Amino acid sequence: MDPTLCTTLARVDILSGLEDIPADLKDPVVTIGVFDGVHRGHQMLINRAVEHAQAAGVPSVVMTFDPHPVAVFAPDQTPPVLLPLAERARLIADLGVDYMLVIDFTRELAGESPEEYFESVIVNKLHASRVVVGENFTFGAGASGTAQTMLALGEKYRVDVDVVSLLFDGSARICSTSIRSALRDGDVAGAAEFLGREFSITAPVERGAGRGGRELGYPTANQYVADTGAVPGDGVYAGWFTVLDSSPLDGDMEPGIRYAAAISVGTNPTFGDDRRSVESFVLDRDADLYDRLARVEFIAKVRDMVKFDSVDELLENMARDVARVRDILS
Repeated sequence: MDPTLCTTLARVDILSGLEDIPADLKDPVVTIGVFDGVHRGHQMLINRAVEHAQAAGVPSVVMTFDPHPVAVFAPDQTPPVLLPLAERARLIADLGVDYMLVIDFTRELAGESPEEYFESVIVNKLHASRVVVGENFTFGAGASGTAQTMLALGEKYRVDVDVVSLLFDGSARICSTSIRSALRDGDVAGAAEFLGREFSITAPVERGAGRGGRELGYPTANQYVADTGAVPGDGVYAGWFTVLDSSPLDGDMEPGIRYAAAISVGTNPTFGDDRRSVESFVLDRDADLYDRLARVEFIAKVRDMVKFDSVDELLENMARDVARVRDILS
């Protein structure tokens, strides 16, 4: 589990593994999933569990996994992570959940049969009164257990099971795969529609490749996302930049305030930088942002990434980019 994840966040208690479950946890309503992205479908599932728990006067538990289960048994097929664990926890906490149980998904857990999984985890460890899952839920060795399996096991072990239908937006099913596809295409607005909020990345501001952004008149805050993390396709975007940590800033920006930004995603081919980065030019502001934790929210794509033949051509296009960002965000 992410060592930076606090044991409490907002109103949710973070439980690190099955052995961390409180002995006095009684009859909780549990929902299970990776919840990568905490998109609208995930929110619907978690909200259903919270509603059941509040109606029954019992705790609600979100059981999730880190790393992604696919990373354990098929690492070469692991999808890009939409949200790091700490961001997942923040969004899940905002939904009113009492406990977030983070399971280190191992081959041993993956190797349990569906009934072993249900009996050992749901019944003996969590003592759940109800389980809420999506209709496409799978569990147990080889993902051999389904939502229908869960219903049958619930009846056998006297645990209520609520199977929730998948959520659609028109004819499109809301799922993490569709969100990743939209991001690859640079369709951040489409991704936001499925997420129920703007897609964002959160990372510290680092020193870039030293290509003289300040001297060019466009100083950028450079952030680098792990290779396993999802980012929009290469290009220039309009969005918002927010410093998250609370220490005062040296300059005319304040922590916690969203500032308009022109955001470049890519390797910056004009200057031969092969590190993929997210670079934000915060409009009309100047502050020392190095080593500050910041969130960048993507609103709309401005253009694709292009390699320019000269610095003058680059500057002309950057000026047009900034003007377009102002129009979009106004």
